[in-house]
Amino acid sequence: MIEFSKEETERLTRKIQLYFNDELDQEIGQFPARFLLDFFSEEIGPYYYNRGLMDAQQVLETRLSEAIYELEKPIRE
Repeated sequence: MIEFSKEETERLTRKIQLYFNDELDQEIGQFPARFLLDFFSEEIGPYYYNRGLMDAQQVLETRLSEAIYELEKPIRE
């Protein structure tokens, strides 16, 4: 499970409450919003986390490949 600091948890819980109010025209309490955050953190969060890792790996592979190419010495024939 992805864990957030207390401040992040409070901010994210508030964002969920605002979303429900603004987009769904429904009020949601702090505890239900927190439970929803916990659900998404446990069930959906790993997908985002793993995608971030794959994106980072791709960037690193590209930069490493470019760095190795720059280190190559010209060969005279």
